[in-house]
Formats: sequence, structure tokens, C-alpha cells
Amino acid sequence: MWKSAEESLAREIFRKSKASSNGEAIKDVRENSKKATKVRIEVPWGHIAGKWWGPKNTRPILCIHGWQDNIGTFDTLIPLLPSEFGYLAIDLPGHGFSSPFPHGMSYTAYDYLWIIRRIQEIYEWEKISILAHSLGALLTFVYAGLFPDKVDFVIALDALKPKIMPDIVDYLQTMLTNVAIEDERNLDPSEPPSYSFDQLVDRLHIGTYKSVSPDYCPYILSRGVRKSTKYPDKYYFNRDGRLKYFKHLLISQESCLLLARRIDIPYMFIRAEQSVVKFWEEEKYLLEVIEELKKCNPQFVMHQVKGRHHVHLTNPTAISGILSDFIRKHGQNDRKTKSKL
Repeated sequence: MWKSAEESLAREIFRKSKASSNGEAIKDVRENSKKATKVRIEVPWGHIAGKWWGPKNTRPILCIHGWQDNIGTFDTLIPLLPSEFGYLAIDLPGHGFSSPFPHGMSYTAYDYLWIIRRIQEIYEWEKISILAHSLGALLTFVYAGLFPDKVDFVIALDALKPKIMPDIVDYLQTMLTNVAIEDERNLDPSEPPSYSFDQLVDRLHIGTYKSVSPDYCPYILSRGVRKSTKYPDKYYFNRDGRLKYFKHLLISQESCLLLARRIDIPYMFIRAEQSVVKFWEEEKYLLEVIEELKKCNPQFVMHQVKGRHHVHLTNPTAISGILSDFIRKHGQNDRKTKSKL
């Protein structure tokens, strides 16, 4: 049943995608959403929104999306994974249907690390299993390195480690200056710029370096826009503008290598051949961490697949078999838990 305004908007986005000239019809998100339970996790600043797929009497795999995405990124993949496991996908604060951080604050990777810990404590999981993409995967690498006794396995989709910043001074100056501007904009009661459906698709497609093809943009847009109150057939992006100046983890390569040495759990890294991640930093930094993981952790595995950064969304069958084998092999222990839904 589509009852809420958010769900009605999602249905509208998918209806437009089928009528749009820029893409062929794709499977309606309603069919997948029927298999998931909406989740609302109360937190001091509001709530964290999510969806729980599969059984509720087992500890699920926590699914964490990338920067300026939302959990729509997992809608095509999760239905292909082993149905005997549960999957809890969450919108990070400021993304999707989750509450933004209060005015006057900025978004940092350190805050998001605390979100992982908070979720684990709310559900009282002694161990946590994580499937994460992009920014979510970078956060997970650090979390697993800091708390290897609290994580039982990790699947990292097309990102592995925090990137090395060559000029931290200029980076911080830019971030701090511009996040203040975005915070002021958030206080402005006027509506942000709005776009037609085709314009939304084009902006998302180009903005992801064509990683999200037009046919699959509605999976992200279904949780990523709101309907304009000024123009009946237009929409605006609902993600917090402060996210554009998200402050990443400013750690050294030596610290990344130290974290890698501390990770002694089953850990799978999926790398896309046409990944944009290779442009984030010099390739040598990533290769050094991969070699350290291979040397120190016999349970580390890596696969390279054809596709772009969002291959898990646009071609989920390219990785679903690899992921399913890994989950069944490493996900059997200590999964019984009382549901908090």
C-alpha cells in the first residue's frame, strides 16, 4: 500500500520513468518495496530512515550507501541476495528520508562512523555485518580497523580506503568556508531550484560521471527529491546542501596501512573496471593497502568486474552471485536476535 507522501512521490517518479523518452521501462520499485519493511530509528536530532528486507528474527546485514546517494542504490541488488538473511539499509543523515543534522553543524566522516556504532548499540548487536558502497565502504574500512572485534564480515563495493589528501590546508579552508554558506541557505525558507523529471535524470546521470544510467536514476530519485510547491510538474533535490562540503577522514597512508593490519575478518572488495574511484587519489595508495590486506588477512578477497561505480545498481547480476557465495559462507554464525522493529 502506498500511503505516505514519500511513497506516493516514489510511485510518481517510477511512473514518469516509464513514460519518459530518455529510458526504457524498468521494473517498478513497488514490486521490490513490497518485500521490505519501512524502518524509522529514533535519534536525538530526528530519525534515521531505512528498509529491512528478509527475516526479522535474525541479525541483518547493515547496508550503507555512498555520498549523496540513498538506499535506493540497493533496490535492485538486495532481492538477488540470499533470502534467508536479513538486510537493513539506512539513509545516512541528510540523505534520502533521514533527518538532516541540526542547523549550524556540518557533516563529517567521523559523525558517520558514530552512526554505525549507534545503530549497532540500538539493536544490541555484539557483531555487525556490513555491505557498503563508495563512501559507506570507506567508513566501513575504518570502522572494521578500529573495532575488528565488533565486525564479523564486510563487503565493500567499489571503494576500499579513505583517500589521501595532498593539500589538507586548502581542502579544509574550502570546506569550512562553503559549508557556512550552505548552512545559511538552509535557513532560507524559499524553495530550492526545481527541475523537470528529465532534467533530474540528466543531472543525476551526469553528476555521477554517467555511473547511474538514465533507466536506473529513478531508484535514487525515488528517495532523493521532493515535489515543488511552486511548479506542479517539477521537483527539487532533498539532500542537505551541506553534504557538498562533507569533511572526509583526514588520515595518513600510514594510518590506513595500520588499520589494514588490524582487520582479520572475512573482507571482500569488489572493484569496477570503469570506477571513478581511481581518480580520487594516486593509484599507489590503494594498491599498497590491498597488498597489506592480502599479506595480513588470509580472509581478504578481491574481485574486479566490468561496469561503472554503480554496477551494483545498474547490473546487479554481475556481482550478486559472488556476494551470495560470500554471505552464505561467512554469515551463518550468531545471527539470532530479537527484532527491534
